[in-house]
Amino acid sequence: MAAVPRVLSIAGTDPTGGAGLQADLKAIAAQDGYGMGVVTALVAQNTCGVRSVHVPDVAFLREQLDAVSDDVTVDAVKIGMLGTAEVVRTVTSWLREHRPPVVVVDPVMVATSGDRLLDEDAAAAMSALLDLADLVTPNRAELTVLADLAGAAPSDASDASAAALVVARAWDVLVLAKGGHDEGDTADDVLVSAAGVVRAFSSPRVATTNTHGTGCSLSSAIATRVAHDGDWELAIGTAKTWLTAALRGADALRVGRGHGPVDHGAVVRAALPTPSWTDRWWTDVEDLLQETIACDFLVRLRDGTLDTDVFAGYLAQDVHYLRAYERHLGQLGTWSSGDAAAFWTASAQGCADEARDLHHRRLAGTHTDDPVHPTCAGYLAHLQAAADTGSAAVLAAAVLPCFRVYAWVGTQLGRVPVDHPFADWVAAYDDEAFAEASAAATARVEELAAAATPSERGAMARAHRRSTAWESAFFRMPLSDAPGRVSA
Repeated sequence: MAAVPRVLSIAGTDPTGGAGLQADLKAIAAQDGYGMGVVTALVAQNTCGVRSVHVPDVAFLREQLDAVSDDVTVDAVKIGMLGTAEVVRTVTSWLREHRPPVVVVDPVMVATSGDRLLDEDAAAAMSALLDLADLVTPNRAELTVLADLAGAAPSDASDASAAALVVARAWDVLVLAKGGHDEGDTADDVLVSAAGVVRAFSSPRVATTNTHGTGCSLSSAIATRVAHDGDWELAIGTAKTWLTAALRGADALRVGRGHGPVDHGAVVRAALPTPSWTDRWWTDVEDLLQETIACDFLVRLRDGTLDTDVFAGYLAQDVHYLRAYERHLGQLGTWSSGDAAAFWTASAQGCADEARDLHHRRLAGTHTDDPVHPTCAGYLAHLQAAADTGSAAVLAAAVLPCFRVYAWVGTQLGRVPVDHPFADWVAAYDDEAFAEASAAATARVEELAAAATPSERGAMARAHRRSTAWESAFFRMPLSDAPGRVSA
């Protein structure tokens, strides 16, 4: 397994999370690096622009830097906003003493919004810092400033490749001249060394105004990738592909009223399996399921020692339950359409058939007048409360555990001999057709959960959890002297 590179960002902050240190850490994580951060400036900014900048005392900046390097091996450094000459000199001094293997400088001089982020004295102090850099990643405006610092002729400063060459030769550094602010169908970045143009990197231009923090994010991604890959061209190409995907996902974030941030998690999210809400709910109730299968009623039922009259009493309560359950499934049928409506309606009929055939045959005239047990009444009240929400999604989540828990119990009990006293009941729930019905119900609820709002989805999770708790209480009910209760 490859080591995770430890990448230090030295940068200003962005409280909205789209640029600066916050964006750096997201980009580092997206490239499978371990991100660390030293704050150079506290920036009051959002997607609409910079409001003010507070630069902490440089003595504290140095303490931050030393705290990291005294304890952690740094594999790569990305340097962003520095702000003042004192800050530049402090960072330069620390770099000279420790010289990490990779140093990427994103010369944050002008924000995407147009705000100037580096004062004139600091710009002049950059020369000594750039002597220690491996790669510089200026946008067009920043490249012009750096070319001027390098003493470029006006004709050179106006041409990106020529300006980049001047900068590369002045400080013997690689320069990635970014073309994100240019016009055209492609975003073209040019990597230039002191010997000339090394390579051009082109990507489709993404039609979005949400480009806040692109420079921060790209430079951090490159620093992390080169610590992984050991090759600048490979690192830049990979990082640029990642940034294009992040730009494509930017609009969906809906962060801010101005130039919003890119979606740093777009690539990672796309690689993840589609989350299953119902699987997570099932994991959530795992302890309840284990309590259920271990209860005396099911243990004795499985080994055939359960008193048949106790079982008949259980079935009498199950008939009460199924009659109400049938109504709720029918209600879901009326609230649904198409295949979903047909499924829930057929399931309601299945409840009616179950109550009529297996249960009444098993009861054989006994316990037919048993009143509703408090545990059964509590479960039915819970289902009615779910129906009263008026949400098909919440009601569907509430009825699902009756499918899933019984199907699961059937698999746990396993096959029993034909002469087992409860063979027909066990077979009914270990039946392939019932397993298919349970899976179909789960799929229907999964669709509803995926389409639900977070608030409704939370109500679904709670309804599912409480129904599972009532299922457990229902199995414990026949051998318990106290009525089952489920906490709110």
